[in-house]
Amino acid sequence: MKTLLLNPPSFEKFDGGASSRWPATREIESYWYPVWLGYPAAMIRDLGGESRLLDAPPHHISPEETAQIAKEYDFVVLFTSHVGFRNDVRLAERMKELNRELKIAFAGPPVTTHPEQALRASSKASGAIDFVTHKEFDHTVTRFAAGEPLDKIPGVHFLRDGKLISTPPEPLIQELDQLPWVTPIYKRDLDITRYNVPFLLHPFIAFYSTRGCPALCTFCLWPQTFDDHRWRQRSVADVRNEVEWALEAFKPEGLQEIFFDDDTFTFNPKRMVEMSQAFKPLKFQWSSTSRAHLDYETLKTMRDAGCRLFIVGFESGNEQILKNIKKGLSAKRALQFVKDCKRAGIKVHADFIIGLPGETRETIRETIEYAKEMDPETLQVSVAHAYPGTEMYDWFKAQGVILNSDHMSDELGQQLPMANFPHLSAAEMLDWVHRFYDEYYFRPKPIYRIVKGAIFKPQERKRLYKEAKEFLATRARRRELVKAGQV
Repeated sequence: MKTLLLNPPSFEKFDGGASSRWPATREIESYWYPVWLGYPAAMIRDLGGESRLLDAPPHHISPEETAQIAKEYDFVVLFTSHVGFRNDVRLAERMKELNRELKIAFAGPPVTTHPEQALRASSKASGAIDFVTHKEFDHTVTRFAAGEPLDKIPGVHFLRDGKLISTPPEPLIQELDQLPWVTPIYKRDLDITRYNVPFLLHPFIAFYSTRGCPALCTFCLWPQTFDDHRWRQRSVADVRNEVEWALEAFKPEGLQEIFFDDDTFTFNPKRMVEMSQAFKPLKFQWSSTSRAHLDYETLKTMRDAGCRLFIVGFESGNEQILKNIKKGLSAKRALQFVKDCKRAGIKVHADFIIGLPGETRETIRETIEYAKEMDPETLQVSVAHAYPGTEMYDWFKAQGVILNSDHMSDELGQQLPMANFPHLSAAEMLDWVHRFYDEYYFRPKPIYRIVKGAIFKPQERKRLYKEAKEFLATRARRRELVKAGQV
């Protein structure tokens, strides 16, 4: 079947859809790679089929344009998100209007946790979604594209005569080296210059070296609802070979950096040493996700092999909150990790969350001061979102503090608070996010770093100016929501 692998249109100028690790818009325009869709696109190609990976948000393809493209296909695989699900259903309905023979499958966390609800979401009598997948869907959609009947394919849910039919899920993929590379699909279907993340070099590409995450953080969407806690690894040689291919393939586009977007790329320090030894002869810059657990010697080895930056979820500076969310690392250890990163010459982008279980005004203040002491290169602050299917969602629900799990964002895709604690309202939590940013960035050290970057890197000046405008506009919009009583 002629197959379209679709990351659907999102909110204007933002990737609020399925390729985002945090599926809601950020303060600054950001686009992440739709890695999950790249694998079946390559598998269908390798079986002699016709596939296309369409990543609508960064390429600014509208819903109507997407529907017109889809009508030329037999099968669409749409990776949906909690934030974008309603829009995605409307898009599926429009695609079916243009091509009644089109088959549409939805993949992603929302349809894994609530398959029947997803299948019945369409307002059309016949339903716009033909089936949904369970967790990882590489083989599932590839087998359907090859012509196998649904009831013979593991890990699918569909309606028959109004009743839900579910097939047993197949085991998670263990031998990741057997999967094709996604970077040749990027080269074929995507324009890498359209992908932007403020703290990564431009242009960059991103892909995975592992799947799953052994950490037990109660709030994290992906291992709890999609790719599991079982940590599965590609061989160092396979990752290294894909890197080498990509460096050559994307040389005309001026590739500046490779980002390893694993749930936790650095989980095994020994693997990091082996990876660094394999990377060093290639002489390229790379960044990755990380936990705050690596020692200085490992960090130094990684830096010598081209490691430039880590994205690290610190979440809170309060030890009890970290225990409440099963972070598995102390605030004290995280502080030492950042000190060691600075000593080794690796930058850190820090992620913090306001409104986790146990949060008070005092713990928010503690976290702000903690971030100042840590002084990472950049940071992001979010309001806690308890996604359905996560342990934290169950906690929020048991406490009776959830406002509305069906409305996680406003009409622009900007994040709305999900909980209202008796002692800490949703509006106040959003206000604390603004205060956190203001107090952190309007200090001499961050200002110096920004100005220095603008002075010595002329190509960064235009980008910094654009990001500053977007940040201020988003903040102003959120304050309007609070004043209007919409939060």
